[in-house]
Amino acid sequence: MKNRNLITLLNPPTLVFGENSLDQFITDFKMLGLKRLFIMSIDSLEPLLSPKISELTESGIKIKICNTIKAEPTFAEFEVILEEARTFRADSVAGIGGGSVMDTAKLVAAQLLNTQSTEEITGIRQLTERRTYLACIPTTAGTGSEVSPNALFVNAEGNKVGVISPYLVPDAAYIDPVLTLSVPKHITAATGIDALSHCLEAYTNKFAHPIVDVIALEGIRLVARNLKRACDNADDLEAKTSIALGSMYGGMCLGPVNTAAAHALAYPLGTDFHIAHGLSVSLMLPAVMEYCVSAAPERYAEVALALGAQPQGEAVETAKQGIQLLKELIRDCGLPDSLSELGIPEDAIEGMAVDAMKVQRLLNNSVREITRQDAVNIYHSAFNS
Repeated sequence: MKNRNLITLLNPPTLVFGENSLDQFITDFKMLGLKRLFIMSIDSLEPLLSPKISELTESGIKIKICNTIKAEPTFAEFEVILEEARTFRADSVAGIGGGSVMDTAKLVAAQLLNTQSTEEITGIRQLTERRTYLACIPTTAGTGSEVSPNALFVNAEGNKVGVISPYLVPDAAYIDPVLTLSVPKHITAATGIDALSHCLEAYTNKFAHPIVDVIALEGIRLVARNLKRACDNADDLEAKTSIALGSMYGGMCLGPVNTAAAHALAYPLGTDFHIAHGLSVSLMLPAVMEYCVSAAPERYAEVALALGAQPQGEAVETAKQGIQLLKELIRDCGLPDSLSELGIPEDAIEGMAVDAMKVQRLLNNSVREITRQDAVNIYHSAFNS
């Protein structure tokens, strides 16, 4: 927890944050001299994007839009989209959407001109190049994919795996809080807790680093203080801006430190039961915190203060108050707070624990070791919350 080792921070060379920064993307892109833009997006954004696309086409830029990613992407879906981008002869890629859309856009840009196969790039630092311009523009505040070196996909075996490489950090990221105003409450809530978890798990991480600690704690504060407001009023631009900033900070934590056990245990909920990623994380985070708090009470006490807790006599008591505040925030934002509430059968826990143990790249970050039986116990705790 006192890591002073070498750390590398990888962020987009161009990072634009603020209201109407989508317009800045259009202005910047027209100056690049690129002529064939492949856009990954979602259907619901078409009315908003249409006039922006027209501005690009009027400048002589050819556009191909792909709206096929609806949920967590599979490698099979990615391969189809990659072929579509190659057929279009794209010289640039933009991801305008949530984390799944941006992750797919990132890998498309990397693989367009790459000679490595998908199998060869899976894992950490296996991808060795990207020669295609890439921009990411989030429309949800949660994943932080627009500033991270990570892209997550479901493989042929049904497991969620990562492609993690410096070459997946976009050339440019444009974070426009206005794009999050139309997001439904349940998505705002789930992605907001995901953003908070990125910061929280980076701060309470075996490889936590003082440089990342600063943005991690501020990210927790921003989300904790503004998420309910953002859920209660979809048009609250001030609250949505704070959540977008917290999400960006969370994404910045993912490269140098990354998440830990809450994400590892959340993955089987997505692959086995098709529960959205942010909701999966929100279901597991309090139970994982309760398990890990004894290994790093001072760290979890600092998290609690960032969540709005008052200092108690002992660090562990402050930490426990923070866990309770997080549970209340999850409920106040309208999210389910137990596996049983979603109808997940209790007899599925053993299988989920087996699958979770495969995510050692994240479990290895936990401040407290987690065995398969520990994972079973944590799932049971989340089942009965």
